Amino acid sequence: MADMNVLKEVLITGNGDKLTELVQSALDEGVNAADILNKGLISGMDIVGEKMKNGDMFIPEVLMAARAMGLAVEILKPLLGEEGAAMGKVIIGTVKGDLHDIGKNLVAMMLESAGLEIIDLGVDVPPEVFVENINKMKPDVVAMSALLTTTMPMMKATVDAITESGLREQIKIIIGGAPVNQSFADEIGADGYSPDAGSASQLAKEYCNS
Repeated sequence: MADMNVLKEVLITGNGDKLTELVQSALDEGVNAADILNKGLISGMDIVGEKMKNGDMFIPEVLMAARAMGLAVEILKPLLGEEGAAMGKVIIGTVKGDLHDIGKNLVAMMLESAGLEIIDLGVDVPPEVFVENINKMKPDVVAMSALLTTTMPMMKATVDAITESGLREQIKIIIGGAPVNQSFADEIGADGYSPDAGSASQLAKEYCNS
């Protein structure tokens, strides 16, 4: 039978071709698609997240693993149906005035790899667009990124806009980016802060499952 540990190891190396081969052969052996996703791929990405947090893996390697995961998930998608429904929904975006997207994209990939549904609003996102999408998409978590000290106040403006719209109680807000930290998260009324993509993925999963 398919060895989930081998799946995990190949995922961590970022070898997409090999991973898709292994996933296909596991399916051919009759392994349940949801088991491959949860026990092989998602738990493999959890290890990637941990390694990134501990400094044992760096962004290029994490991106390779996330891309390999994406290829493998494409094979599983048609077979997952309702049993593979996303564990939660996350809206993510870089706040207004800030055009940085590498960190945001990495977090989005990690979250998607963790089985969450992602609505990526892109960069330079004004508070009203966050509010509009919370209203429309009904997410569990809103993740905001800022890479410039000059755009940090826009995080507060966005949290305030969400609060004023009456939607604050329905969601958890997490923030990240080089200039922000936990005390800033507390100051602006966010629920959590993550220093890197691995811990952002863990935090969002916790909030979606709580």
